[in-house]
Amino acid sequence: MRRTRIAWWIIFVIGALYFFVPLVATFEFSLGHPWGPGGVQPSFDYYATVLSSPDFWGSLGYSFVIGIITIVVSISLLLPTAYWVRLKVPRARPVVEFITLLPFVIPPIILVFGLLQTFSRPPLPLTNTDFGSSVLLIAAYTVLSFPYMYRAIDTGLQATDIRSLTEAAQSLGAGWTRILVVVILPNVRVAILSGAFLTLAIVIGEFTIASFLARPAFGPYLSLLGNNAAYEPAAVTIISFGLTWLAMIMIAFIGRGGRTRVAVTGAR
Repeated sequence: MRRTRIAWWIIFVIGALYFFVPLVATFEFSLGHPWGPGGVQPSFDYYATVLSSPDFWGSLGYSFVIGIITIVVSISLLLPTAYWVRLKVPRARPVVEFITLLPFVIPPIILVFGLLQTFSRPPLPLTNTDFGSSVLLIAAYTVLSFPYMYRAIDTGLQATDIRSLTEAAQSLGAGWTRILVVVILPNVRVAILSGAFLTLAIVIGEFTIASFLARPAFGPYLSLLGNNAAYEPAAVTIISFGLTWLAMIMIAFIGRGGRTRVAVTGAR
């Protein structure tokens, strides 16, 4: 038992170093690389430059809005699907799982080229307008979120007796929409939040699709900044890391009541 405990602690320390060492190195470089050759004084001037840039806040705000909309669309699509598959057609579960795994197989560059080829001409020339391009971006990010969001929702449904809840809610006169929103959704809220965290992180850091759709997202902004500056991209990385975690904490705070099971009497 002692050797096992020591081995797990070693694995934990290695994992923590793998995560924190690059982050610390990025933070050190964002200060002007003070511990590198030359021994310059640490400076937060690069953070001030980034925080005073309207392009930084505009691109980050755009990506956050797109991320929230993507999460809402993903939940609206996958929660009814996963619920219906588990309740009515469990034999279709392998097929649905295979479909949701396709984003792991199809590279984003192929996905965005397919969108451009399909929606750059009539009858739906969405790429001709900023709104249409943003709609395509949300659609593409929704597809990218399928592997994470579906498995998070499916895991939450597996841990919940949805059949008993559904039958009890129907006996109280609830319809399918009310069952999903009032009974099922609160019981899988914690699982949905885990998928939402991953989706938001993907949207904030994604570059390929946003770049080819010419959207003012955070990924293309960071790439453009890296071509024209040395230390500012490192400062942007640290700031965006902190803001992303802050947004995740806010989402978790909003869903803090997710561990409380909702009784079927709430369907009345």
